[in-house]
Amino acid sequence: MQTTALTPYAHLPRAHHDRHVLTSTVDVFGVAHWLLAEHAPQPGGDARVFDALVVSVHPDGAVELTELRAVRARWPHLDRLPDGGFVVAASRARWYEDGNQVQLFDGLGQETSSFSVGDAIEHLLVDEAGLIWVGHFDENPSGIRRWSTTGHPTWASDSADIPGLFDCYALNVSGTTAWACTYTDFPLAEIRPNRREQPVRVWTNQIRGAKAVAVHGDQVAFYGGYGEEQDRLAHGKLTESSVEPADVGLLTLPDGTAPGRRRVVGRGSRIYVQAEPFTAWGMLDLSSWAHQRDAQAPGAPVLR
Repeated sequence: MQTTALTPYAHLPRAHHDRHVLTSTVDVFGVAHWLLAEHAPQPGGDARVFDALVVSVHPDGAVELTELRAVRARWPHLDRLPDGGFVVAASRARWYEDGNQVQLFDGLGQETSSFSVGDAIEHLLVDEAGLIWVGHFDENPSGIRRWSTTGHPTWASDSADIPGLFDCYALNVSGTTAWACTYTDFPLAEIRPNRREQPVRVWTNQIRGAKAVAVHGDQVAFYGGYGEEQDRLAHGKLTESSVEPADVGLLTLPDGTAPGRRRVVGRGSRIYVQAEPFTAWGMLDLSSWAHQRDAQAPGAPVLR
């Protein structure tokens, strides 16, 4: 079985390793962000308001710091807005704090507005237009929705024919397009709300349980799965109506070890993976990986 190692992508500077990593992500422009707090959140009870630090590492290595004031989310999602601000959202929303679930901050770290997108957030990704894509897990039947920064829904999956959408396992947002792979049927769905004739296109898919997906032309890669397949990297090709499986291997950290607990983010042709202690991102780029894989002769060394 072929083994593919992630390419090192971005590291949290050591000067900030003494803080707790609440969450981390890679935005639509390829900038990595860490949301840091002085202490780890405590389970139970009401969430306490706290100040947090966002450390942003750009692709050229430049580091940017932003202090966020009065963050409320205990178990947050984070992404950056194109205007330089940030969105922070609580993954769980209780009815009496619903309107405070999503906080928007300006580039100076001051809250500018708040609203709710619903309980059970699995994925939250901002696109190049500044619209907020939210995929829910199975405790919220809303599926996938896109929101404006003023808290108005601009697209919802309940108007789309995505088979068996009970849990958004994988969500990839690049440009203004989203790709999703959802439980229970695990189709691959391309979502382009601005495409008038066919805003949603669906391919049937045999690969089950993937937590991240990347797409490049007619090539697609699925990462993750159930049980012993959590490190699986499956490659396929898009036909007219289905994903045709090509091969299956393993995806490792840059040093060749298994990731263990990890975060994943899908952005276009890229899958970003961050393993505990969540201070470094590795990257797989399908656009180059597929070319190398196809060019690799039988019996050649595995890709590293």
